[in-house]
Amino acid sequence: MAISRDDLEAKLHDIGTAIDETKQQAQTTGVMIAAGVVVMIGLVYLLGRRRGGKAKGARIEVFRL
Repeated sequence: MAISRDDLEAKLHDIGTAIDETKQQAQTTGVMIAAGVVVMIGLVYLLGRRRGGKAKGARIEVFRL
């Protein structure tokens, strides 16, 4: 059984296609995770502002001598 040049080219093409598909899936997953992290940070920020706004902060009086 001999392996021809066409067999090798076909197999390399299949491998290249599989690599491209895996790369695309990984990029999509990465973008979704990054978007989720940004949304979570924004949500925590807004909730923190809302909670912090209710508290009466320390009051500082300045006296001029």
